[in-house]
Amino acid sequence: MTAPLTQEAKEDLLERGYSRRHFGRLTSLLGMSAALTQFGSSAFAAIKAPGDDPFVGHPDMIRIGSNECWTGPFPSAVTAGQAQVPFGNRYEPDHLRSTLLRTASSVENISEEHILPWPGSSDPLCRSVVTFCSPERGLVTANPTYEAAWRTADWMKIKLTRVPLSAHNGYATDVRAMLKADPNAGAYYICSPNNPTGTVTPLEDIAWLADNKPAGSVIIVDEAYIHFSGAPSAISLVKQGKDVIVLRTFSKMFAMAGLRLGLSFARPDLHKRMMRYDGPNMISMLNIVALAAGAVSLTQADAIKARRDEMIAARSMTFDHLAKRNIRIVPGSQANMFLVDWKKPASQMKTAFAARKVEIGRNWDIWPTMSRVSVGSMKDMEAFCAALDQILA
Repeated sequence: MTAPLTQEAKEDLLERGYSRRHFGRLTSLLGMSAALTQFGSSAFAAIKAPGDDPFVGHPDMIRIGSNECWTGPFPSAVTAGQAQVPFGNRYEPDHLRSTLLRTASSVENISEEHILPWPGSSDPLCRSVVTFCSPERGLVTANPTYEAAWRTADWMKIKLTRVPLSAHNGYATDVRAMLKADPNAGAYYICSPNNPTGTVTPLEDIAWLADNKPAGSVIIVDEAYIHFSGAPSAISLVKQGKDVIVLRTFSKMFAMAGLRLGLSFARPDLHKRMMRYDGPNMISMLNIVALAAGAVSLTQADAIKARRDEMIAARSMTFDHLAKRNIRIVPGSQANMFLVDWKKPASQMKTAFAARKVEIGRNWDIWPTMSRVSVGSMKDMEAFCAALDQILA
C-alpha cells in the first residue's frame, strides 16, 4: 500500500490547482506496482493497455506483442542475480543500490546525484506527469505513443494534447508542433525511439524544445528502447542542467521485464519534487535480484551490440518479407518493434495470427488498421512470416 500524502504534498497540489478530491486518486495512482493490486481490476485496465496480456493464448504461442526481449538477461547478469537469491530473506543491502548507481554514473558519465532507481520506469513517468502538470498546465505527447502518460492525465483530469505523427519528418515526434499545440504545458513527453513506431526524435530537436519551452515545464524523454537504436541520449541535456527528465528501463534490451527495474536521470531539484509524493516508499521496494543483475547488465557493451545486431537481422528479414507481400510498414523503426498497415481492421489480423499461435501487438485509435509487431528471435519472426503467408493464402 502507498503511504498517505504528506501535508507538503497536499499543499503543493492545492497551489497548482488540484482539488481535494484528487488526493485519493493520486495516492492510488502513484507507486504503480502497489496500485495494480490496491485499487482493483478497473484501474489495472486503465494502466495496462488492452491486448497486452502475455498470458492470453496457447501455451506455446509465439509472443511478439509486448515488446519483450526474445531471450533472457545476459548470462553475466543471470549469475549476478542468482547470487542474491539466497539472501532474499533480507531487505536490500546498501551496496547493491549504490553499486547500480555507481555503475550507471560511470557508463553514462553523469554524477550519481542525478540518478534515481525505480521498480521499472512507469512509476517515474506517471509521477513526472503528476508533479509537473496540473489542471492549468497540461501534458503534450505524440500520437501514437506509449499511453501510460495519457492514462495518468485522464486519471488526474489533466488537459491532454496529442500531436499526430506524420511522414513530413519521418514519423519522429514533432517538437515544434507540440509547443505550438500547447505553449503553456507543464510537461512534454517524448518517447524516443517511439513506441509503437520505433522512430527516433533527433537529439537536436529535443534540445530545441528544452530551449524554447515555457518556464517551469519539463521535457520527459522516455528512452526505453535506446539501446536498440544506438542513438545519442538526452542524458547529455540533463548534464547541461536543462529541465529534462530521462527515463530508462531494464525491461527491453536487458530482458528484465519481469524483474522490474528502471532509472531516471534529472537534476536533483527535479527529482526532489518528484519524490514528494511517496517516492522514498517506492524506491524501498527495489528487488535485490534486479539490482544485482541490472548493474552487471549496464557494463555489457559487446553483448548489447551483439543483441542489437541480432534484432536488426531479424527485423530486416521481416521487412523484406513484408515488402515481397506488398504490405506497408511505417518506415524508420530503430527499435525492436514496427507498425504494419493491413488496410483492414487490425483486430481482425490479431485474431488471425492468434489462431496460428502467433501473438502480435495492439493497435492505436489514430491508426486503426495498423498493428504493432515486436521483433523477436529470427525463429520468432520466421514463424510470423509463415503465419502471414497462411493468412494471405
